[in-house]
Amino acid sequence: MIKAFVVGHPIAHSRSPMIHGHWLATLGLDGSYQRIDVAPEDFATFLRGLKADGFAGGNVTLPHKEAAFAGAEVLTEAARRIGAVNTLSFDGQGRLMGDNTDAVGFTAHLDETLGRDWLGTDTGDVVILGAGGAARAVVAGLLERPATRILVANRTRSRAQAIAGLDPSRVEAIDWDGLDAAVRGARLLVNTTSLGMTGKPQLDIALDHVPVECAVADIVYSPLETPLLAAAAARGHRVVDGLGMLLHQAVPGFERWFGTRPVVTPELRALIVADLVTKR
Repeated sequence: MIKAFVVGHPIAHSRSPMIHGHWLATLGLDGSYQRIDVAPEDFATFLRGLKADGFAGGNVTLPHKEAAFAGAEVLTEAARRIGAVNTLSFDGQGRLMGDNTDAVGFTAHLDETLGRDWLGTDTGDVVILGAGGAARAVVAGLLERPATRILVANRTRSRAQAIAGLDPSRVEAIDWDGLDAAVRGARLLVNTTSLGMTGKPQLDIALDHVPVECAVADIVYSPLETPLLAAAAARGHRVVDGLGMLLHQAVPGFERWFGTRPVVTPELRALIVADLVTKR
């Protein structure tokens, strides 16, 4: 049996076992995928024991993504660019390899929801709210798209400037107070903060100056329709929820561990949505 995992602290809330368990069952594969709660001070020891414990690899979530980056023996280009690891596996030489699939997860869901040519002929600007690890992954993914400019707004400007370093010719840090002006030319607005998540304060942003052709995305998936997405939908904007990013980022890791590329289906999405509704 091939074994994989998701590790975090805490980890009981993770839907990853449902996702990978669904694929294992529908594909008829002999494998397992489990949650493992590891405190930060024990994470390095956990990494060293993966091979001896018989794991083919696994997913890494908060607060361990940067520690996994530091502990991996080999890093993919995506992991190096984002500076964090969310997927671990072993390469052909038995070395622990760190990857980051958040960027491809975000853009895959964006393409699925809006269409591959969502920017159209008038590429316009993309405005990113927040400058944490998720923002860095989202920007890395969007740099593979023909956006004219990617504007990163954060209350701590230095963090936004650090993300702008991914490609200073296309990514620009802006002040949070400058959002009203920035969104006027936007084709996509993305919230990468935790604001609007269940148990968190709401995102305090007005959409009055956002053009109607601008799509609005939120990486938060609990609740599935955040206050930001509800307000955007009411104004006639196309909206992109956060669940698809979670589902699509899981695909590369599953393929690496179990040797079969899974598909994100309506049935899988419905399974996770039902769980979100039950446990909200």
